[in-house]
Amino acid sequence: MSDAVHRIVVKCGGAVAADAGRLVLPLVRAGHEVCVVHGAGPQISEEMRRFGIPVQFVGGRRVTSIAGLAVVRSSLHTVNRALCAALGPAAEGLMGDEIGLLAVQQPALGLGGDPLPSRPPAGEAALADGRIPVVAPLGVGPLNVNADEAAAALAVGLEADRLLFVSDVPGVLRDGAVIDRIGVGEAGRLLDEGRFQGGIVPKLRAAVTAARSGIVSEIGGTAVVQ
Repeated sequence: MSDAVHRIVVKCGGAVAADAGRLVLPLVRAGHEVCVVHGAGPQISEEMRRFGIPVQFVGGRRVTSIAGLAVVRSSLHTVNRALCAALGPAAEGLMGDEIGLLAVQQPALGLGGDPLPSRPPAGEAALADGRIPVVAPLGVGPLNVNADEAAAALAVGLEADRLLFVSDVPGVLRDGAVIDRIGVGEAGRLLDEGRFQGGIVPKLRAAVTAARSGIVSEIGGTAVVQ
């Protein structure tokens, strides 16, 4: 990346939220505008099991019931507070449904949906003021939305230059090894063929969405390019 100021969306998985300060603050210190989107997947699943709520996924995305939605919101609040604490006083915690992250409900996901490209005024104002918006992935409804897809929707809506996925997924694997880059055409074809499973699926779909809008997208060690 050049020395120019960039607008960067960083998606932090719930499993690596504690590392947010180490990952995000160097970008902020370098003068970039950084919006953080986080998940809470491990925390949500643990709490749902504790309350006896079934944990179900379709294509790597969570199926959310009415009872499950309350657990999702509570877990997201907990991770959001922890992230803001790690990032310091410049961080501003925001719940997506409260700031206008739009989404379309998908019946197969219950109270879950697909986020739409959105430019929430609160997020834009935070970036303009030099703050770090930390956004929890709930869509207007409220609807539970996949955090990877929410990050891509915000990256497109906020006209970001770069989208970074930071998680315990090392990147896109081929023959057991992380590949340096993959084109959106090949990625889309492999996804349609069902060649990937689990959490990499929504990450790669989201990266493809952002890359098609000209946003530099990286999943771990893999760049997703046009």
